[in-house]
Amino acid sequence: MRAVWSFWSKPFQAHQRYRWREPHHHLLAWGLSLKVARSHFAETQLVTDTPGKAMLVDRLGLQFDDVRTDLDALRDANPGWWSLGKLVAYSLQEEPFVHLDTDVFLWKALPPSLTSAPVLTQCPEIHSWDEPWGAPGQIETLFARHGLSLPAEWEWGSSVNTGTFREENCGIMGGNRVDFLRHYAQTAIRLIQDPAHRAAWAEVTNQGVLMIILEQYVLAACLEYHRIDPRSPYRGVTVRHLFSSWEEAYNPHASARVGYTHLLADSKSNPVIAARLERRVAQMDPVFARHCERVAQTE
Repeated sequence: MRAVWSFWSKPFQAHQRYRWREPHHHLLAWGLSLKVARSHFAETQLVTDTPGKAMLVDRLGLQFDDVRTDLDALRDANPGWWSLGKLVAYSLQEEPFVHLDTDVFLWKALPPSLTSAPVLTQCPEIHSWDEPWGAPGQIETLFARHGLSLPAEWEWGSSVNTGTFREENCGIMGGNRVDFLRHYAQTAIRLIQDPAHRAAWAEVTNQGVLMIILEQYVLAACLEYHRIDPRSPYRGVTVRHLFSSWEEAYNPHASARVGYTHLLADSKSNPVIAARLERRVAQMDPVFARHCERVAQTE
């Protein structure tokens, strides 16, 4: 199975870089994520753009088995859709894979029950349909106002909702049904990039919040729809999780048991966590740790 990372430099330069306590912590995380995962996978791949390759490969010296710059095609895309690069990376895969976020560290190999799954993710998330920070209904209202239709999978999920909706946390995401995963990714990409949707999206000022819906809710909706649709070529597709719930995923004992760390959101700027990241990389590769500081000064 292939391990895949993606890096779209445009949203990183626009706003994502400020999530990290200092610039070199971002580089340390890249090196650590690749180093600890490399021993668990037969092949590694980076999907990025030309500026991303220049930073991570040419200057930082990260060694992936394969490097693609397909994300150059997103040079004119709105960086507010920060996970669009991940969706493109998913859509490019032609063999079983696991995509890892930059802030994910696999201290242990993923269990065979997971790597043999049709689809795998970090964990399910259950939210209220009226969730104020971002819910599918916000996009439904927007599209309805513009006379736009949503994918069949989305419409079906909305029709059977019971007051809550499920997302699939994509800290890690992949599986063996690459045909299904390609369909899901292309569905989400079309929602964002279809020219017919441009006027609707122009009203949105919180793309970062809705991006989570477009990545994680669309995956859950596709899974549920195609699992039972008798006409679907993906009928019967199932998902397995590293953790059974959001709460378990962020239980330190559960995370330690499976050897998994995900530096979610503001934890990247936490001074204690930043210091632990520095110490861990310095212990594993002091030369690389010093190199990260030098490269960060030039970025």
